[in-house]
Amino acid sequence: MIPDLLKDADDKMRKAVESARHEFTLIRTGRATPEILEHVKVDIYGTTMRLNEVAAISVPEPRQLLITPFDRNAIAPIEKGIQKSDVNITPNSDGTSIRLNIPPLNEERRRELIKQVHIKAEHGRVSVRTVRQDAMKHLQTLRKDKESPISENDEKRAQEQVQKMVEKHIAEIDALTKAKEIDMMEV
Repeated sequence: MIPDLLKDADDKMRKAVESARHEFTLIRTGRATPEILEHVKVDIYGTTMRLNEVAAISVPEPRQLLITPFDRNAIAPIEKGIQKSDVNITPNSDGTSIRLNIPPLNEERRRELIKQVHIKAEHGRVSVRTVRQDAMKHLQTLRKDKESPISENDEKRAQEQVQKMVEKHIAEIDALTKAKEIDMMEV
């Protein structure tokens, strides 16, 4: 009962950390990474598909992405999809592939992106704290339950374990935030 509750809380907190990590990959750093195109949608073959479902994405140079469509007829729809997205990079097509040249970030843009990183990190920390709050409420409910009562000492020990998990996962989010900041401030 308590071990299941603790495992469930730890799993949910781990997912919050992974979500924050994923959100950080979507923020452009000035280096070319395929993750910045992860949310680009392409209208092709009468349906909307993700870019990575219709093309291979590679990084031939540190500031360039190469998009090679699986079908040459997909070049124009891919270009339109990139232009419609919030990537803010103009695609350059040579008829067989598309190149995206990632411009270096200026100081002001870096500061704006770091603010976004901090906002996403705070969302991750809030998610972890929400899991803690739910676990604490569940422990109180278990303690008051007539069919499966737990002792006050068991409740306290479990609360301490939940708090240690929270501290561990928030420290992970803080470390990810710091690493992303350093990555973004590199010129």
